[in-house]
Amino acid sequence: MTALLITVDTELSSSLHQRGVGLADNVDRSIWGQAQGRPYGIGWQMDLLERHGLKGVFFLDPMPALVHGADFLAPIVGAIVGRGHEVQMHIHSEWLAWAKDSPVGGRQGRNIGDFSLADQIVLLGLAKQWLEEAGAPAITAFRAGNFGANDDTLRALATLGVAWDSSVNPAYLGRECGITADPAQISATRHLGVIELPVSGIADRPGGFRPAQICAMSAAEMRAGMRHAVGEGHDAFVVVTHSFEMLSRDRQRPNRAVMARFEALCRQAARLPDMHGAGFNDLPADLADRPVRRLSRAAPSQWRTALRMAEQGWATWRYEHRLVPA
Repeated sequence: MTALLITVDTELSSSLHQRGVGLADNVDRSIWGQAQGRPYGIGWQMDLLERHGLKGVFFLDPMPALVHGADFLAPIVGAIVGRGHEVQMHIHSEWLAWAKDSPVGGRQGRNIGDFSLADQIVLLGLAKQWLEEAGAPAITAFRAGNFGANDDTLRALATLGVAWDSSVNPAYLGRECGITADPAQISATRHLGVIELPVSGIADRPGGFRPAQICAMSAAEMRAGMRHAVGEGHDAFVVVTHSFEMLSRDRQRPNRAVMARFEALCRQAARLPDMHGAGFNDLPADLADRPVRRLSRAAPSQWRTALRMAEQGWATWRYEHRLVPA
């Protein structure tokens, strides 16, 4: 059985904060996805997951607590955990720019990997503490905001007893992601004291990689990736989305093209008999210790790529221009 991990990076917008948007409005727009009087954020996502018998992993960023205090976290954590989904740890260190009392002596960086090992231990330990105090079960997995982790991030996680990391996205290696990893890595591996489970994807061109992110991959590409993973017997297939990803970029209206992709993902996953929804706490602890197998990603298809590019162009015209009625 291939475990399907539908992971949702759940975060407030630092850009909205910088533009003067208050906490309550930021939470509504970025977490609950409120637009045109209806929610399209994590509640909508959980509804859809549950309708298809699936589980979500919500990587929640607590770092706005540096500015607003940690009380805003409890309702979000309670909603996720209360419905049987998983809360794990995410971090966007750019919130340090507005911190009332910096835990790292005023040092700043866009990504967690911009900090020393000692500072990363402090920041990740604080994030873990805030999430658990807000009602999350013990944090066991992490993903860096912007995938901006490095090897010291893994060392810090190991120091804090966090077993899993999913910050490796081959599309970001050598850029934001400074973790020492093989871009061809598919299965879980042990690295620097933690188990690294990378973001999944397909080959969209010879030697290329397209991450399994809802806004980046068409329904046909996602279907091909999942079927290939099941056919080869991959242990896991890791999908990425965001709490606000069902909205237009200005978060003023639903993006029904992206919503349709999420719905198609859930339908397809429910139909695959050898795939099951899971969280990190459902994965075997020995997943990274199993015999090494030669695994591959779904092969390129010019037809699928062309279809996605056409869909993306149409969706941008339809949902990202203010003069086009939604």
